[in-house]
Amino acid sequence: MNMPISRRRPILSLAGLLLSLAAIAAVLLAGVGYRQGWWHFLQGLQIAEWAVYAAGLGLLLSLAAAITARPGRQPRRRGFVTGLLGVLLALPVLGMALQWEVATRTTPPINDISTDTEDPPVFWDMPNPTEYPGVAFATLQRTGYPDIAPLPVKQAPDAVYAQALALVNQRGWAVVASDAAEGRIEAVATSRLFGFADEVAVRISPADGGARVDMRSRSRLGKIDRGTNAKRIRAYLGDLNQRLSPP
Repeated sequence: MNMPISRRRPILSLAGLLLSLAAIAAVLLAGVGYRQGWWHFLQGLQIAEWAVYAAGLGLLLSLAAAITARPGRQPRRRGFVTGLLGVLLALPVLGMALQWEVATRTTPPINDISTDTEDPPVFWDMPNPTEYPGVAFATLQRTGYPDIAPLPVKQAPDAVYAQALALVNQRGWAVVASDAAEGRIEAVATSRLFGFADEVAVRISPADGGARVDMRSRSRLGKIDRGTNAKRIRAYLGDLNQRLSPP
């Protein structure tokens, strides 16, 4: 004997809501578990992928429940609200997945970005101070990120260095090395959810009566960064330029 449609709606909306909630919980668990060392980062990414599937199903069930339970009598109103809530909770997880996929398809398959690809800043004090990947990466970077370039400023190198180091600390990056005489800063930036570590090097050198700021950012894990390092360099140099610009 089939269940009446009026009784199916609450079950549908509740199932959608629970799946959406489970998707959010799974994404958070994936990141926390990796940070705590409970599993390898690949397993964490697999959990996040399952969360996306759960969010997609939750969205479909919640949307169906909301459409079939339009506002009206009290039971229908509750089903509509529950379905709408399930839709809203599923969207952040699906939005994250969409952003990830778009970035994968539209950014160069590299994970080491530098404002100077001919003489990039060197990571002297990092655990694995590997060399810059070379011409292949440089070519892909110039094609994908033609705007990534050194920042010329009019202030003296020592004044620029002080502002550059202050900005690194303000961003919460963990400073690994800082040498004012060499104009060198090395730090580690971590992502919010998984805590993935990216290495950052800032180099300040004299140039044309002022200074030139070069920056390099690379990911420790993976072979592609989905534009993260280029975005970090743009944001940092943009903020530093504002700090150094006269009022």
